Amino acid sequence: MLDNKAIIDFAFSVIGPVILLIAFGYGLYKSGLMTDDFVERASRLIFNFALPALLFTTISKSNVDAMSQLNILLIGVVGTVTICAIMMLVSPFLVARRSDRGVVIQGAFRSNMGIIGLAYCSNAYGEAGLALGSIYLGAMTITYNIISVGILNFYLDSKTSFIKVVKGIISNPIILSIVAALLVSTFNVEIPNIALNSVGYFAQLTLPLALLCTGAALRFSSFRSDAKAAALSIFVKCLVYPSVIVLAAIYFDISGIKLGIVYLMSIAPTAAASYIMVRKIGGNHQLAAHIIAISTILSVPVTIIGYTLLTAYL
Repeated sequence: MLDNKAIIDFAFSVIGPVILLIAFGYGLYKSGLMTDDFVERASRLIFNFALPALLFTTISKSNVDAMSQLNILLIGVVGTVTICAIMMLVSPFLVARRSDRGVVIQGAFRSNMGIIGLAYCSNAYGEAGLALGSIYLGAMTITYNIISVGILNFYLDSKTSFIKVVKGIISNPIILSIVAALLVSTFNVEIPNIALNSVGYFAQLTLPLALLCTGAALRFSSFRSDAKAAALSIFVKCLVYPSVIVLAAIYFDISGIKLGIVYLMSIAPTAAASYIMVRKIGGNHQLAAHIIAISTILSVPVTIIGYTLLTAYL
């Protein structure tokens, strides 16, 4: 278990570079080195290739038995669905533009588990934490993407049909990559090194490029119009969502490393992948960028305080 100084050190060492990359992307845009057209094309590259590659490599390498962790997986899935359902009920009263509601709801639950969450787990619990976190990541990523594709399509077009939503989910490259990774992991499929290395190169593009694009999409001049919607999403993401997940875990007698993993994964700030998906679908990507940037900054003190309290409970 980490002491308080170590908690602060690893929180800043993991989140600090993320904040700097977002700021650097904004600087590149202001200097003219990153244009809207470049960000648009780069976002497509990330969504269709880099992010699926990252998820495939992370999940396919995991050797933890998912069935033995079924209790925390169910809590994560049910808790996420519950938060989304509540947000769908309240968002019409708090978010004026219908097309922004899907962006707000996605930002309120979609944690950056693949990068920040796994780093937390590894720093706190070593190899055991990384392995268990990877299994949790696999289950939650499938949940996140199914819900995200559904709600973004639903709110983007009030006439969206159920068949169109299902088609969007089935054809989503992120979901397809997760299914493929689970099959490879379950059946111990041997993949040639040349293929693994090629996929690995694409995977390495994901974080820096996604964060640079997020920064380049920030428009502080438009933040005032998005402030209320962004504040709702950030409040739920940083406080409500992790609280619901952790309290549910405690209620069902989950403790020790499992409880720590649940907390560290759910408290991670809004994922950069949410921006990529919003931009791909044609939603308010500037709002998505604001939610990512601000939740990343605010999550630092919340993570430190929450983990310190949880440490006392553990």
